[in-house]
Amino acid sequence: MLPLSNTRASTTIPTGGRMFDVTQFSRDADKVLEVVGGDMATVKTGRAKPSLVEHVSVEAYGTRMKLMELATISAPDTTMIMINPWDKGNLAAIEKGIASAGLNINPVVESDHIRIVIPPLTQERRQEMVKLVKQKLESGKQMVRDVRLKYKKMIDDQKGKPGISEDTISADLETLQKKMDEYVAKLEKVVQEKETELMQM
Repeated sequence: MLPLSNTRASTTIPTGGRMFDVTQFSRDADKVLEVVGGDMATVKTGRAKPSLVEHVSVEAYGTRMKLMELATISAPDTTMIMINPWDKGNLAAIEKGIASAGLNINPVVESDHIRIVIPPLTQERRQEMVKLVKQKLESGKQMVRDVRLKYKKMIDDQKGKPGISEDTISADLETLQKKMDEYVAKLEKVVQEKETELMQM
């Protein structure tokens, strides 16, 4: 079973102003969506998709690169992924990167390309994967809450300052809560789509 991503979305708290910075909050919350979306892309659904491997980290040219930066990735049918490196010298590194990515798939090097066969999921395995994506959803919600808490502190710190009314504080807190609810709904939509895909036989 795939582990939950350990990636945490960083946040930046605006300083020096009294108003809640909606734009900056959205940028920080968007990072959470990117994290969860990336995690969802690695969840196997029994169908071959380039997104399953395109973000795999590969050691190449003395640094870490995403597979999609090193090769053309395609799915000629629903059971197979084909990887054609632009530099054939990276075949071994790509194979190693995929094998060590925790995806439970077996890359096979064939001449100048890599082939991956995706076996169909059993009903039991599908249910296990649904549980996994629900866990990822909860992780994403917690990250959004963390973002909210940082901005709430920024708003609360304005209390009692000259020219800052209670109405302003209340309005900012209300806006913050609405924005958080919007992002939680976006997370739930992403996960619901993955659940639907998983349970389609």
